[in-house]
Amino acid sequence: MHIIQPLFSIRDEDEYDKAIATLNALIDEVGTDEQHPLYELLDTLGTVIHAYEEKHHPIPECSGVEVLKLLMEEHQLEPADLPNLGSPDFVLEILTGKRDMTITHIRTLAKRFQVSPTVFV
Repeated sequence: MHIIQPLFSIRDEDEYDKAIATLNALIDEVGTDEQHPLYELLDTLGTVIHAYEEKHHPIPECSGVEVLKLLMEEHQLEPADLPNLGSPDFVLEILTGKRDMTITHIRTLAKRFQVSPTVFV
């Protein structure tokens, strides 16, 4: 038990880095197989890491459009690279705040960037 005990409390950045490395290894091993014997460990470790991040690495509040701009920059995308949202001009109107994102846009973006739809709300 003392081998995994350090994973259940993260006290500093070094332990955080080790927990992230362990989580990544578990994700590689377990994937999304909820029947895998290590799935509960993966789930618990994810919760512990999330709690540490909430306290020590808070994400600033930002709008859905700001998140979209960040993701587009990170993936080096232009408005034309998001045809599922509409024409490049339409995407620009979303980016400049002239149009709001619809539920369909949010679902499309969440799927494209593999994030929770709530980041765009």
